[in-house]
Amino acid sequence: VIDDLAVGHRVFIDDGKIGAVVESLIPEGAVLRITRARAEGEKVRGEKGLNFPDSLLRLPALTEQDLEMLDLAARTADIIGYSFIRTADDMATLMAELDRRGNRSVPVVAKIETAQAVRNLPEILLTTLPRRPVGVMVARGDLAVEIGPERLAEIQEEILWLCEAAHVPVIWATQVLESLARKGTPTRSEITDAAMGVRAECVMLNKGPYICRAIETLRDIMQRMNAHQHKKTARLRALHW
Repeated sequence: VIDDLAVGHRVFIDDGKIGAVVESLIPEGAVLRITRARAEGEKVRGEKGLNFPDSLLRLPALTEQDLEMLDLAARTADIIGYSFIRTADDMATLMAELDRRGNRSVPVVAKIETAQAVRNLPEILLTTLPRRPVGVMVARGDLAVEIGPERLAEIQEEILWLCEAAHVPVIWATQVLESLARKGTPTRSEITDAAMGVRAECVMLNKGPYICRAIETLRDIMQRMNAHQHKKTARLRALHW
């Protein structure tokens, strides 16, 4: 990763809670200058994600651990999720590895988490569709960090449109009704966001002590919105009280 960094490249830590920029490169690694953090400070803990939105990382499509996990997944999994896919070649690599393990039919969900994946989404779908079922997950957590939160609404619309045109199912994921699932009460913006999820084929919720309440609320929202809108087309039905 260090070899692919350059001075001025941005680095984000822990889902964007900490922002930094590369000040210099040294033999031991990279020197970062913190540009975003809470006034009271932040703690950098282990096992937290790193995002490099300005860097074209030359990482293998599948790690050694991925290949080991595929041995089991090819035999037992109903669906395989592909995190941080970047190009059609990445998908071709995964399908070739599944073919080598004798599995030519298991569906694959491409998790769209970077600007590179968004740009390459048409090619990713065209590569996959002739060979096996494919779905797309709009992984809005990492995607917002990579492209900037102000562009998330625009980009997720683009993904939905592309997938609708290709008849590819979409999973709407990350922070859907998160306050409700965790604290028992949703924010107003969460309700509107959850309603937007009606244009996807699947909505994914995260864990929390109030997850059952979140599922019931989401079902109620989806049932109402299904009668109100189909994909990006408003039905203009009468409002039922």
